[in-house]
Amino acid sequence: MTRFLLRRDRVRLPAWAVGFAVFMGYLAAALPAVYGDEAQLQAVSQLFRDPVGRLMVGPGYGLEEPSLERFVANGYGLYFLILVALMNILLVSRHTRVEEQHNRAELVRANVVGRYASLTAALAVAVITDVAVAGAVFAMMTGVGGYGAAGSVLFSAAVAATGLAFAGVAAVTVQLSEYSRAASGMAGAVLGASYVVRSGGDMAEQEGSLLSWFSPLAWGQQTAPFVLDRWWPLLLPLATAAVGIAVGYALLMRRDLGAGLLAVRAGRPRASPWLGTPWGLALRLQRSSILWWAAGLGIAALAFGAYADTLLQAAGDLPAMFVDLFGGAEQMLAGYLAYMARFMAFLAGAYAILSVQGLRAEETKGRGEPVLATPVSRWEWLGSSLAVTAAGVVVLMAVAGAATGLGAALVTGDSQHFGDLLLAYLNQVPPVLVVLGAAALLFGALPRAVSAAWVVVGYGLVVGTFGALMDLPDTAFDASPFHHPAQMPAQEFAAGPVVVLLAIAAVLAALGLIAFRRRSVNV
Repeated sequence: MTRFLLRRDRVRLPAWAVGFAVFMGYLAAALPAVYGDEAQLQAVSQLFRDPVGRLMVGPGYGLEEPSLERFVANGYGLYFLILVALMNILLVSRHTRVEEQHNRAELVRANVVGRYASLTAALAVAVITDVAVAGAVFAMMTGVGGYGAAGSVLFSAAVAATGLAFAGVAAVTVQLSEYSRAASGMAGAVLGASYVVRSGGDMAEQEGSLLSWFSPLAWGQQTAPFVLDRWWPLLLPLATAAVGIAVGYALLMRRDLGAGLLAVRAGRPRASPWLGTPWGLALRLQRSSILWWAAGLGIAALAFGAYADTLLQAAGDLPAMFVDLFGGAEQMLAGYLAYMARFMAFLAGAYAILSVQGLRAEETKGRGEPVLATPVSRWEWLGSSLAVTAAGVVVLMAVAGAATGLGAALVTGDSQHFGDLLLAYLNQVPPVLVVLGAAALLFGALPRAVSAAWVVVGYGLVVGTFGALMDLPDTAFDASPFHHPAQMPAQEFAAGPVVVLLAIAAVLAALGLIAFRRRSVNV
């Protein structure tokens, strides 16, 4: 079973390891160029030591006397822990609950396969993947960054241990619900709660308070690589993994194959009238996704807005790269808020791509065909989903803009930020719709290549953030749709780019609809 799962994930799992390696390798290579001297590194580290900074990066061990290795491990380490937690949640859910939900586990169990085999194999693959990720991170830290081996191996071990802890969490949640989305959602809720608890604890005190120790995300950071180099906090995520796995096995014994321990609420005897339309179905399928994305972006945006006052206080000591990124020292605050509007547009673009990928899953798993067998045209089915996704993008950007404006208004005392940032974020909707149009075109013409739409978002993120540092030509910037809207509130609104981007998005979506009408279903 373990060999079978590794064979199925022969592309996905190495991709995760390579992704972590690229992330760490990029940090190790880019940060020396960004923070050219000790004074610049000290200035940025001071931002992370502020309570709002600790909310976003963690306790910040060693940042009072920063070095590049301390800055990477204790400034960016939290994001490695979040990513590895998500990886393990998805891995365990995919190889257990998804297999049962699609009736493939029943075929496997019809052979000489024990009751615990699927869960055991999924956990074994999780361990193998976590070790591979840790090895890739260690190789980049020591090979590219030249960091010390002791701190690098501790940081890598913290990443792997945190991943195992959330594999144990997922081993429990997949026993509770008979639906994979619900099981992953419950494990994701644990991850979200861990982030909130850690944020509160780290904001309360420098290097974390007692509250921080109740968060699995905090345990890896409390190892303090390159500062304290303590290993004993890793006993906590390993114990969590062991308890979660034991509970998962115990719950597995108490349920039938394909069932969940939580009772499924009986649905209504008759569906609501709006659910009998393609638009209502599309909204029902995306409703929970839109709500969760709005909540996540809203919380993050509120923190980014509240960071504005701290940025102003440290503006004189920031590295030149930051000053250039935010449009110069004279409009540092407006430039920072404009950059955050663009950054949130990247995240909204991720939502748009995931929505189209979800529609592709509806098609490949056979749930689209029954809908298309009714008097629903292909244009209605795909068009309604794209329209709901576009409306979701507007909602996400509006929520994020209002939250950023609220946070900035609270710390600066200027209520005008609320309205200005709401408009600034809505001004970034057109490039996100271009991303949605590109994903729709791929869905219609090359459905197996829908994931290629991530290139648009990734390219825009790299060019928009580091293009000036790399001295890229204007054509490189122009190739990104995110570069063209006016950078409000630092700049005045410009209608021309908005109209052009909306037209491009409409053309791409129309071409996707035409291509989908001409191709076979489930290809």
